Amino acid sequence: MKRIAAVALACSLSLPVWAKDIATVNGQGISQAKFDQFVGMLVAQGAQDTPQLRDQVKQEMINRLVAVQAAEKAGLQKDPAVQQETELATQSILVRALMAKYLKDHPISEADLKKEYDTIKAEQASRKEYKLRHILVKDEAKAQDLIKSIKAKKTSFEAAAKKDSIDTGSGKNGGELGWGPSSNYVPEFAQAVDSMKKGELSAKPVQTQFGWHVIQVEDVRPIAFPSFDEAKPQLEEMMRQQALADYQKSLMKDAKIVDKAE
Repeated sequence: MKRIAAVALACSLSLPVWAKDIATVNGQGISQAKFDQFVGMLVAQGAQDTPQLRDQVKQEMINRLVAVQAAEKAGLQKDPAVQQETELATQSILVRALMAKYLKDHPISEADLKKEYDTIKAEQASRKEYKLRHILVKDEAKAQDLIKSIKAKKTSFEAAAKKDSIDTGSGKNGGELGWGPSSNYVPEFAQAVDSMKKGELSAKPVQTQFGWHVIQVEDVRPIAFPSFDEAKPQLEEMMRQQALADYQKSLMKDAKIVDKAE
């Protein structure tokens, strides 16, 4: 008898977990399998699998099912707008799953990352960054007068910036803009900076959408390039996005598309 009881107990323990319901709502069950999937999804997103989380998930699934049953009872599943929204949501989920599968099947290797890193680093080797000051005024004549006064040492660049610059943010600091590549600035300003040398004052005012600038290049240095380990997360994401874009293009290329719009 004890042997039979032990076998019966073993059989009962071996029954699949998904055969059970964690709750029912108006006779409709919420399966253990769906509950575990929901919990697993949240854990994969960083949540901790705790009794409190499981209680919250169970209540959320009950709340949803109650609302879904009410919506179905009201016939909302037949509403054209609801059907369209459901179809779009399904499409979005399928597209997201397809892209995730593609990335899983075509992972970015360490060698690919290193090769891309070396390529970008070589391309950036000649780039420079500048330590700049500027004075911004409304008209060209005022800017020309300031250049003459600074060159004649009638005033210092810092004093002129504090007194005359309409860019009050940098003006109060003597026109200081700090370090940065010329690409940080609008094209006209950047072009002028790229043509200047360390210690140079702009020979003539530079016009941009903001007004007229007097520019001084205080210092120049090569752009500091991040290490491979520092760049790796951003580089990997960039390459993943590029891989997905290329995959999407290939799908479009292989598809037979007939545009019937007049």
